[in-house]
Amino acid sequence: MNKKFIGLVSAIALLGTPALSVAADSVKIGFVTTLSTGAGAIGKDMREAVDLAVDHLGGKMAGKDIEIIYEDDGFKPEIGKQKTDKLVKKDKVDFVAGYIWSHVLMASYKSVVDSDTFLISSNAGPSPVAGKLCHENFFSTSWQNDQTPMAMGEVLNQRGIKNLYIMAPNYAAGKNMVTGVERTFKGKIVGKDMTKFPAQLDFSAELAKVRAAKPDALFVFYPGKHGAQFMKQYSQAALAASVPLYTVFTVDSISLPRIGELADGSLMTQFWSPDLDVPANKKFVADFKAKYGHYPSHYAAQSYDSIMLINSAVEKVKGDLSNRDDTRNALRLAEFDSIRGNFKFGQNHMPIQNFYLRQVGKDPEGVYTTKVVDTVYVDHQDTYVKDCKLSW
Repeated sequence: MNKKFIGLVSAIALLGTPALSVAADSVKIGFVTTLSTGAGAIGKDMREAVDLAVDHLGGKMAGKDIEIIYEDDGFKPEIGKQKTDKLVKKDKVDFVAGYIWSHVLMASYKSVVDSDTFLISSNAGPSPVAGKLCHENFFSTSWQNDQTPMAMGEVLNQRGIKNLYIMAPNYAAGKNMVTGVERTFKGKIVGKDMTKFPAQLDFSAELAKVRAAKPDALFVFYPGKHGAQFMKQYSQAALAASVPLYTVFTVDSISLPRIGELADGSLMTQFWSPDLDVPANKKFVADFKAKYGHYPSHYAAQSYDSIMLINSAVEKVKGDLSNRDDTRNALRLAEFDSIRGNFKFGQNHMPIQNFYLRQVGKDPEGVYTTKVVDTVYVDHQDTYVKDCKLSW
């Protein structure tokens, strides 16, 4: 566990008892992510963005010190739940944020929302929490899992794809991604492989099946190290000439330094891109690159927005988090400068936002990144909001 205190004047440490009262008078945020295992690179990117957000806020929210408590879920639902329970019961945080993986979020979900603590998902967007399991204490700064592949389904239609092969890992997010692309794609699914997750990193057998099926295109969702492994094996299989690849959450700023050439020119859909012409985004990307020496990923962008959303609520209630209804209403207003531009929540506390088609290429310095080539959806709302019974 890594605890970071921000904004305490060093002299306070010399004052004994008063220092304790100042430390207690803070905004406490627990941030659960994956900081170990092969997926730790994603968690590191998220943590870097959180630290940058705290820097941009001067270490304060409504005059109170910001206390971030990082917890490593170890890529396992049971560990994520243990760490979440600790944050809620022992650390008594005001907000719990983070969560990369849908199965980890689902294991931890009730521990937070049922304790009347606010939960801000910085990545995972499983369908139940957008629909029947929506809760007044849950908010997302990312998306519902289906939305990004729904946008890709529309792209496939626009590009005249008639026969599609699908590959994705067999866990909650993987199933949502497949559901999303199938919801909007109008052609025929000629093959589908749901691979073991997280154990399977060899996709040679599945790629052989793709070759045999001769589809017009291949759609895949493989986050983190699985994406890097898939891209290498897709290249080795020499399928690009006959089976174009369309991805979601497979190629990002974390993997591009390793697979840039393999991904050059590839297309993906996403709600955000480093080149979005938005003032808050320009500052975020420039300062992130200056501080850490690389482009931020969408994981980082969403994490940055999580802190800025929390700050907007804390400022709105002037630091008084004792009234949960007022704080909740302030979160719903989402009055902050998002890296994506205009930000608003739907009834289920999922963002209503644009989705873009992005393409991999080099920036003027020769570094691989992504750029927006088209807008697929404007102010898109997820499908599951109709099942959410929340009222504002």
